[in-house]
Amino acid sequence: MNKLALRIMATAFTAMPFIAQAQQTERVDVIPHANKKNVDVLIGGKLFTQFIYPDSLEKPVLYPLYSAGGAIVTRGFPLAPRPDEPNDHPHHLGLWFNFENVNGLDFWNNSYAIPKEKKNAYGWIKTDKVLKTGSGKTGVLEYHANWTNQQGSVILEETTHFEFSGDKNQRVIDRITTLKADTQTVFTDAKDGMLGLRLAHELQMPTTEDQKFTDNKGIVTVVKGGTDKIANGNYLTSEGKTGDAAWSSRAVWCKVYGKMGSDSVSIAIIDHPKNPNYPTFWHARGYGLFAANPLGEKVFTNGKSAKNLTLKKGESVTFRYRIVITNGAKTLSKDELDKMATNFGK
Repeated sequence: MNKLALRIMATAFTAMPFIAQAQQTERVDVIPHANKKNVDVLIGGKLFTQFIYPDSLEKPVLYPLYSAGGAIVTRGFPLAPRPDEPNDHPHHLGLWFNFENVNGLDFWNNSYAIPKEKKNAYGWIKTDKVLKTGSGKTGVLEYHANWTNQQGSVILEETTHFEFSGDKNQRVIDRITTLKADTQTVFTDAKDGMLGLRLAHELQMPTTEDQKFTDNKGIVTVVKGGTDKIANGNYLTSEGKTGDAAWSSRAVWCKVYGKMGSDSVSIAIIDHPKNPNYPTFWHARGYGLFAANPLGEKVFTNGKSAKNLTLKKGESVTFRYRIVITNGAKTLSKDELDKMATNFGK
């Protein structure tokens, strides 16, 4: 077994999910379908998510994500649009990991919407191997992917290890991603990165005003406001920031929460002390983008400081995150999330 595999296993062991003792954990089944290029993840016999990596996508993703109560907490668009949900930012799909500026290539904003003649400015992440799957009290999925330019030249090799667990009111994902440089690689401080999740319509924050967002190439995306009776979400960080104030702030964890039907639903993302630039900055937008980006310091501090990351050929960096989805009469409290963060960081 190589050193990278041993390091991933050791990290995963120390990062076992925290689940309340009062709840009995449910069996997790991880079922690969190599011919379809997807992997089903079932918890308690119910679909929790799929890992999908078809050639038609510019990156691998977990999509969709369900709460233990059966609510889909990710947006359906663009693969399975649902009525009344927004259709902006087609690159926002499920739960993903990439970055806006890697050796000058934009991995974040790449999607089917980019014209062919402009694709050379964007990068692809191609999954070539599912390395491991395992079922039981904790489900395991591990894969290898290559971060490439449009000509297929490899910039980074990615090895990602997922652990899935849950009980009758909770779902937990631990993601450990190691990026190894095949050539000298520079992550230039940028707004759009790194762990991203696009929320279901209900978990957006309500707004009556249109919003305009411009990417680093000058492309403007308009998110429509109006008399939206569906969106009812809000953000809270470990430092007490709420709503729009969560954006660009630093915190150990951030959660979004709201009502989906009669259920209170929350999604929390927890940072890890060993991650670069801990605690992370939160790229948490009211329109439904929920992202942790440790390498966006220049934008988030209005140019006061920056965080670039350079890997020499053969060097690697590891990012660790925990995602906790909860449903029931109430969402996780600050104390509960603080305990989860402490446990995750051990």
